[in-house]
Amino acid sequence: MAKYIGPKNKISRKFGCLIYGIKKKSFEKKNYPPGQHGPKKKTINFNKSNYYIQLLEKQKIKYLYGILEKQFRKIFEKASKKKGITGEILLQLCESRLDNVVYRLNFAPTRPSARQLVTHRHILVNGKIVNIPSFTLKPGDIISVKENLKISANYKLLKKISNWLMLKKRKGIFKYIPRREQIPENINERLLVELYSK
Repeated sequence: MAKYIGPKNKISRKFGCLIYGIKKKSFEKKNYPPGQHGPKKKTINFNKSNYYIQLLEKQKIKYLYGILEKQFRKIFEKASKKKGITGEILLQLCESRLDNVVYRLNFAPTRPSARQLVTHRHILVNGKIVNIPSFTLKPGDIISVKENLKISANYKLLKKISNWLMLKKRKGIFKYIPRREQIPENINERLLVELYSK
């Protein structure tokens, strides 16, 4: 499984938002896209095509949830077959992933660290070990952490637990699939649907 191991702050600067969850001072200081010429590059006005904007949005979602192209295409195909708004269903499928829910429950400070917890067999779903980060949760599933694992909740910024999740000590309950307004990520899913519909 391939993964991005390069400078994470560059990715956040590229999209102008925190992709990996942890705020860094360098992100606040350099509030412009990375590149050889620094902030001067911003003064060059070039016409951003629709394709460029759509592609950028797709890359943003992929980096945000840690999904590669082939897997992302499968999620989109699955979403397009279901009844409803394709973009909204796509985001719901991404939010229902086990690694994302582990992150949302504050068991891990970032999605990559949540993914590592899952792959290292520290997470249980309904009492059974699940080591597949892309495992799709269903309403009513109980997510728990192994008893012998120490979880430090001393993160600089603890995330607020969403309404569609419930946390009791070391156990979380996936109550229901979130609606679009309950997903806090700043994503324009319509652009993604337009890109894949071409």
